[in-house]
Amino acid sequence: MLESAASGRLGRTALYDRHLALGARMVPFAGYEMPVQFREGIIAEHAHTRNAAGVFDVSHMGQAVVSARDHQTAAEALERLVPGDLLGLAPGRIRYTQFTNASGGIIDDLMVSRSASPAQEGRLVLVVNASRKEVDYAWLAQHLPEDVKLTRSEDRSLLALQGPKAEAVLMRYCPQAAALSFMASTPARFDGVDFHLARSGYTGEDGYELSVPTDHVLTVYDRLLSDPDVKPIGLGARDSLRLEAGLCLYGHDIDETTSPVEADLTWSIGKRRRTEGGFMGVGRIAEELKDGSRRRRVGILPEGRAPAREGTAIMADGRSIGRLTSGGFGPTLGRPIAMGYVEREFSAPGTRIDLMVRDKPLAAQVVSLPFVPHRYKR
Repeated sequence: MLESAASGRLGRTALYDRHLALGARMVPFAGYEMPVQFREGIIAEHAHTRNAAGVFDVSHMGQAVVSARDHQTAAEALERLVPGDLLGLAPGRIRYTQFTNASGGIIDDLMVSRSASPAQEGRLVLVVNASRKEVDYAWLAQHLPEDVKLTRSEDRSLLALQGPKAEAVLMRYCPQAAALSFMASTPARFDGVDFHLARSGYTGEDGYELSVPTDHVLTVYDRLLSDPDVKPIGLGARDSLRLEAGLCLYGHDIDETTSPVEADLTWSIGKRRRTEGGFMGVGRIAEELKDGSRRRRVGILPEGRAPAREGTAIMADGRSIGRLTSGGFGPTLGRPIAMGYVEREFSAPGTRIDLMVRDKPLAAQVVSLPFVPHRYKR
């Protein structure tokens, strides 16, 4: 099992000792000691994931099940808390959505899976962010009706296998892998180990997430790493990959003040939900869907080689129009990249702006996201 960080001590995943043996540099992250990089470093790990396959330990994230007597009951209960269409979620499919608060801000973003197995009808599997899981579980406990149950999956670990060779690698141990399309999931077996397989991830590359009983996760991890196409990847490359993919990181690009509309996540709000409403914060979100939000999350390309970091002021017309929420070096592009929020009138691609770096204006322009095209298997 995961060691708990509730006591104030940093938690550790079941792979902690293996990470050390592989030369990982461990750092505090979301209450856990996690590998930020391995021996070859962040740039090499980033490139390997883009060109072959990397395996990430993401067992610090929260896994839980919402269950009821049938799918409709479970889905309707969750739909009061998220703007995604869960009633229309087909068996074996995954939905990205957000827990929203009464003012339309994002409590967390999450994945919701409906099991492909008829024996698990009425179960919705949730994967939530590590830094927010206790907040999420408390929110669910407060708002779920009595006939809908929340169960934490404390006995499971989570691995992400990402990159263009992920399918070929996983098929050697799990032939079902090739049949899954992006945002699909299924019960599966990995060399005799029962686990839950999802074709999804956080890198913009094709890949999978493997929810594995913790008693077996070391065996699965080592077996994946025995493949010459697979290397261990840390949080540093995970962050540079997701930034190039234009994906939000909770606590940086989205938080409890940010709505899904201004975060450019409108695509995740179901068509039926836009019409019917019935979820937390619908007043603000419906208004922004109709009239537009006052600010928008955009991609930004700074000129030159100097990176612009989170918190940097964005300037135009001699005044501040927003701030960067993520920024760093994009190894695939070989240049600095960033994301941030700007006032709506400055959000069009091609708009010229300045970033205040070390109290000096750095020329930049607004660009469309993602910086690197996604390569999901549709």
